[in-house]
Amino acid sequence: MTTDERTSDSVPEPPRGQRRRARDALVVVFLSVVVLVLFEGSSVRQAGDGLQPGVERDVVRAVGKPTGWVADRLPFDEWGDDALAFLEDEGAGTGAGFGDARRTDAAAVPAVSPDSFDPAELGTKPEPPRNLDKLLVTGDSLAMPLDTEMARRLAESDEAVEVERDPHVGTGISKTGLVDWGKLSGEHVAEREPDATVVFIGANEGFSMPGPDGKELECCGPDWAAEFAYRARRMMNTYRQGGDARVYWLTLPLPRDPDFQTVARSVNAAIRVAAEPYRAQVRVLDMASLFTPGGYRDAMEVDGRRQIVRDPDGIHLNARGAELAADVVLSAVRRDFGPQSND
Repeated sequence: MTTDERTSDSVPEPPRGQRRRARDALVVVFLSVVVLVLFEGSSVRQAGDGLQPGVERDVVRAVGKPTGWVADRLPFDEWGDDALAFLEDEGAGTGAGFGDARRTDAAAVPAVSPDSFDPAELGTKPEPPRNLDKLLVTGDSLAMPLDTEMARRLAESDEAVEVERDPHVGTGISKTGLVDWGKLSGEHVAEREPDATVVFIGANEGFSMPGPDGKELECCGPDWAAEFAYRARRMMNTYRQGGDARVYWLTLPLPRDPDFQTVARSVNAAIRVAAEPYRAQVRVLDMASLFTPGGYRDAMEVDGRRQIVRDPDGIHLNARGAELAADVVLSAVRRDFGPQSND
């Protein structure tokens, strides 16, 4: 076999049919680029943003910026999504998608308000509250002597802050015989107009309450806690005054009595749930972790020595305990309003 024969045998025969020119390939590539820009230009930009820093990321972002700009101004991206909607996984659920219009029927999930977020946790600057001219300290007997300690400290501050004290001994959110706190909170706002309200209540809880259907709810299961949270949430919403004011709600240090501890845990859980929609304005201050982190205790180490912080009844804070609680409250107040005292 000659060299020419071997060479001719090794060269494949060209395909049969109509042949395309190089120009045709360039046209196809050009049209593909146009379609990609029109329908997926924003995806190129997003892909570049997701790459690690480097030359590759810089190149993709340089291409993605103009293609994304074009795609943002034309409707082809949305048309493509609609046209390919039939390819979505039908087994992923039959409910409405995130992009669907919000439903308003009773089964719909409630919308989440921006007030549900504490700006500090998001790393954003919070909306400044109005000036702190008047602070209300209220609740049941737990608010004493905290109210006195708050008044003393703020009276010694460089800025004039009026402290109004209005504890109601023997009252509770789950009992309305002496005081209906739903009404009282409204009266507080209407008559006193506090810029901030400190609430410390819960020594007299555990009473049965009528639920939404009128059925009596016994303490302390989920149904009872849900009703308690609803009542507390109404009070929080009243005291926050549409977002203009701030609320500082203290949870309960665990009491000595085991039965009362069950009530206290339910109350504390309900308080935390109640505050969720208003975390931008309502601060839940954890007294249980401060005073009873491992269960009830009468004394704790303060300033390097063990000190009594509870009253003999095993429920209330004594004067030293109130000082520690005031430290927490004033720290939270200063974060919202700025320094208020020179102590």
